[in-house]
Amino acid sequence: MDLHLSGKHVLVTGGSRGIGLACARAFLLEGARVSIAGRTPAHLDAAAATLVAEGHAVGTHAADLGDPEAALGMVNAAEAAGGPIDILVNSAGAARRTPFDELQPQNWQDAMQAKFFTYVNVMSPVIKRMGERGTGAIVNVIGMGGKVASPTHLAGGAANAALMLATAGLAAAYGPRGVRVNAVNPALTLTDRLAEGIAADARLRKIPEAEVLRDAEARMPLGRLARPEDIANAVVFLASARAGYVSGTIVSMDGAATPMVV
Repeated sequence: MDLHLSGKHVLVTGGSRGIGLACARAFLLEGARVSIAGRTPAHLDAAAATLVAEGHAVGTHAADLGDPEAALGMVNAAEAAGGPIDILVNSAGAARRTPFDELQPQNWQDAMQAKFFTYVNVMSPVIKRMGERGTGAIVNVIGMGGKVASPTHLAGGAANAALMLATAGLAAAYGPRGVRVNAVNPALTLTDRLAEGIAADARLRKIPEAEVLRDAEARMPLGRLARPEDIANAVVFLASARAGYVSGTIVSMDGAATPMVV
């Protein structure tokens, strides 16, 4: 199936590792031009080297996306180098998982800063420019913690829930201007960040981390945890013209671990 992504300029925040890197690679394989953004220059350089070794060229932009001015500067730099952004994928930032009895007020503030604002600070300038041009697509990689409350992810889950509302609201607001906004909610995915969640759950349950991981895999109806590529495939489709009538949708990606009607 041709997704009509050839030549499109895609900006992927958090594109140096995990799901973000998998998204960048998937768009490159579809013929898109890709820029990746993240906080750490060394991680961006490593990701770019990996993609170059695979035969792809990618633009890199380092910025603290929790800072709205830095986020705007990154967007300006990406567009100066690669042209107007046709597709934005937000995958940067993750709130630290903390067992509920360890939570302090600062944890809640940190979670909003780490997850909610790193997305909104980029979406705000990009969606306005897309609206002015009358076209564009945004896909937010959020997380199931915003739908299913976890005692080790309450602060981060609250940030995720806020992002889901922002996704649906912006889709309704900018639909008349030709911009689609969707989100995917991965559950446990085999990335570097998984280790932090496993450690928090092990502390809460007072069992070894290896046992937590085995339990997580055993609970999955599909018999395994998600791979970054699983999430990236859904993101690429939602961003493509083949999903042209899909907007304001939040796609749960937990392998049916939580049966629900949405």
